[in-house]
Amino acid sequence: MRRFTSVLTTVMLPLALASCEGRKDAPPEAFGPHEVASPATKVTPPQADDTSAPHVAEHPATLPRITMHKDPNCECCSLWARHVEGAGFPVSVVADTHMDAFKRSVGVPAGKGSCHTAQVEGYFIEGHVPVEDIQRLLAERPDARGLAAPGMPIGSPGMPGPARPYTVYLIGKDGSSTPYSQHGH
Repeated sequence: MRRFTSVLTTVMLPLALASCEGRKDAPPEAFGPHEVASPATKVTPPQADDTSAPHVAEHPATLPRITMHKDPNCECCSLWARHVEGAGFPVSVVADTHMDAFKRSVGVPAGKGSCHTAQVEGYFIEGHVPVEDIQRLLAERPDARGLAAPGMPIGSPGMPGPARPYTVYLIGKDGSSTPYSQHGH
């Protein structure tokens, strides 16, 4: 596991950050093919000692489809999609060059944005929200717009590196935000 973490920190983190910052020096083979307007590439099931992603067999096969809008040049979004697929959610990825307008249209409040915006069953999922929070949201069905993990927290799903503390917020119908969960303690 240490070797895997070291590879993530020294190789994947700089590549992910380079890609999300719009720089062109990250080699395309670092992340595989772009998933544009089609389902994201399936992730291989975790190994027996890998506790970083839920195993597909542990989840019902009838989970709702998640549609993720992302900038065509950002690859950490694709890594997040693989995290969600690992829990059994089907994911469609849409390349969108007008992300700010899309975020406004679904109700993401100023200051709570991230690099991608997904939708599932009437809710938005903004940024690198862990799958367990999405599962909880769908089970509880609060009267809200969705969830947001503002920025691009290092160590969150899709963002390689050592986990750092971050908060996922529940965004109310009125645009207010309240802490929903804490991660990376």
